[in-house]
Amino acid sequence: MTETTDTAPRATPAGPQRPARRVRRTGRGAKQHPGGRTPRGRSWRHSPLRRITPWLFLAAPLTLLITFTYVPVVSMVSYSFTDWDGVSPDRNPTGVDNYVQILTRPELFRVFFVSGYYLAASIFQIAVALYFATVLSFNLRFRDFFKGILFFPYLINGVAIGFVFLYFFQDGGTLDSVLSWLGVRSDHAWLGDPTSANVSLAGVSVWRFTGLNFVLFLGAIQSIPGELHEAAELDGAGKWQRFRHIIAPSIKPVLSLSVILAISGSLSVFEIPYIMTGGATGTSTFVIQTVKLAFQFNKTGLASAAAVVLLAIILLVTWIQRRLVPDDKVDLV
Repeated sequence: MTETTDTAPRATPAGPQRPARRVRRTGRGAKQHPGGRTPRGRSWRHSPLRRITPWLFLAAPLTLLITFTYVPVVSMVSYSFTDWDGVSPDRNPTGVDNYVQILTRPELFRVFFVSGYYLAASIFQIAVALYFATVLSFNLRFRDFFKGILFFPYLINGVAIGFVFLYFFQDGGTLDSVLSWLGVRSDHAWLGDPTSANVSLAGVSVWRFTGLNFVLFLGAIQSIPGELHEAAELDGAGKWQRFRHIIAPSIKPVLSLSVILAISGSLSVFEIPYIMTGGATGTSTFVIQTVKLAFQFNKTGLASAAAVVLLAIILLVTWIQRRLVPDDKVDLV
């Protein structure tokens, strides 16, 4: 409906007559300016500033990410094809000779077997963390106290943990003293042979990182709607049935993430064995060997190639794990 209103000139007491004004209404309540023009302002949707605003927020983190992550990775890959010693300005290209040495020299590739100890310890660590997260998710007395005890080791600095357990495992140290109180006489050098040393170091890793997996599992379990637990309890389901049919399916993505972290972490162990043994007695990991190649033997090119091989192995293992165990969307509600 279009309505046109004509207003005749009116005389005012203090001035001349005003000209007639025509107001047009189009539709319901639509009002236009004189002459039929609609006011037009610059829309924020079409503003150039709106297009560049997200990039302004991303500029700082992208700059830091590129500077301290991608640029060093590209440099590391370029160094891996040279014989650079880390000091000299001369970098003679060697092709793939560094990679051939890593894959063919047994003393360089044997350190991956040490990662098997840490991988087994990581599996045990995930099982322990999942057990305590499930138990403490129920209404138990002093559960907050036990949560703090389990998570506390993860807050301690890794170097401090290495020195503490160095005295713990030394001859006549804390472990031997505790065993003597229990009536067990032991003159075994816990860090003296490869097997016991690697088992001891892997045990320290379990003690330290169980709290991280515990918090991840506990957060995932607590995010499950409480109505599901109430309904299962009313149906007479026990704790094992609730874990099997409610908890386990809902924490599958977090469990998959923990497995990826366990595999990558077991391949890149560094600080605990480096502090406690320095890589001696068969405890040298791939990262410790890479550090020694670069800073002790001045073979930065070979060390860069070793780092690239480690990165490729971690990415390959992660890709295989994601293909075998995809993240299915779980909808329990």
